[in-house]
Parts: sequence; structure tokens; C-alpha cells
Amino acid sequence: MRARMGLMMAKQDVLLRNIVTKDKPAELLATSPKGTVPVLVLNDGTIIDESLDIMLWALKQNDPSDLLYKDRPDTYPQMISLINDCDQEFRSNLSSYKKSKRYHLSDEVQLRTQCEVFIKRLESSLSDQNFLFGDKLSLADLAILPFARQFVNVEKSWFRSAGYPQLSCWLAGLLQSLLFSSAMRKYPLWLENRQEFLLTWK
Repeated sequence: MRARMGLMMAKQDVLLRNIVTKDKPAELLATSPKGTVPVLVLNDGTIIDESLDIMLWALKQNDPSDLLYKDRPDTYPQMISLINDCDQEFRSNLSSYKKSKRYHLSDEVQLRTQCEVFIKRLESSLSDQNFLFGDKLSLADLAILPFARQFVNVEKSWFRSAGYPQLSCWLAGLLQSLLFSSAMRKYPLWLENRQEFLLTWK
């Protein structure tokens, strides 16, 4: 989803082949043997198979909303650092937390507490500004949004009373945006009729 949002914000039109990973097309494995999604194939044959790398490629082509904060060059490394913390430790903890909740394991609260270390950082960052690095949207907001959303969805009733008002407001604004709803649009599976769709957003 974050790759789609990055491409849309950069106004990079791409042809989309929608698949499910439990039924991987041979074409996907031939293009990217590790078999994960998303995968972006550029016109020159270059393959980008990490969602953050797709976002970065797109925004380096065109960044009309200044998601990379070009006017604040010292901020970019901070964004990447926060995203890396999300992608490495937080996502690992989140996966364990989701599994524990699904199977009613005894370590659910412990794993949720581990996730909260990162969640509290987000809450603190949002305490005096609308977005993670200022009062305008950034790469970090879009890159972290899907995983913050997943954390909330594990146990919504608990989250509502957990004391994260700034994060709740941030999430609500982004999840209600046209960008998010456009990125979440459902497409028919490519394997059913080999039909591609133009992914675009203006």
C-alpha cells in the first residue's frame, strides 16, 4: 500500500498487475525470485522489489508535495532512520503481537508493550505538530502509516483507551484521505484474465 501511495504522490503512472502471494505467477518469480510484493519493473528493465525503495525512486523522479522535505536537508536522514526503526524492530514486534492475539497466546500483553515503545515515539513526535516531521505530510508519514494502522487494528477497543490522542488524530486524518482510499482500491486478480490496470492519482 505504501508503494502505491508513493507512486501516486509522485504522479508516476504505472500498470498494475494485482496478485495474491499464495498464488504467485511464474512471471513474478522470473522477475523477482524472492517472490515478495510489491515489485516495480522500470522501462529500462530495472527491478525494484522493496516498497520503501519504490517510494524513494518515485519521489526522486517527482516530489510535488515535497514529501522528502528538500528545504530541510537535515531532516531526510532522520526520516529514513525512523522508517528503518519501523521496518526492522517495530514490524517484527508487530508480527509477533498479531500472531499472539490471533492464537490467544499468553505473551500478548508483553508483545503489545514492546510495540508501544515505537508507538510512544510517534505519539511524542505528533505532540506539537500535525505530522511526524512538521506541519506537512512527509515520506515518513506514508511509510509508517500502514503498520501503525495494523497495530491499532489488532485490538481497537484497547487502543481507544490507551492514551494516544495525537496518534489517533494523525491516523484518522490519513485514513480518511482520498489518497488512502485510492491506494486501497481493489482490483481483479491478474491471473484471472491477464488484465493490467493503470494506477494513477492526480
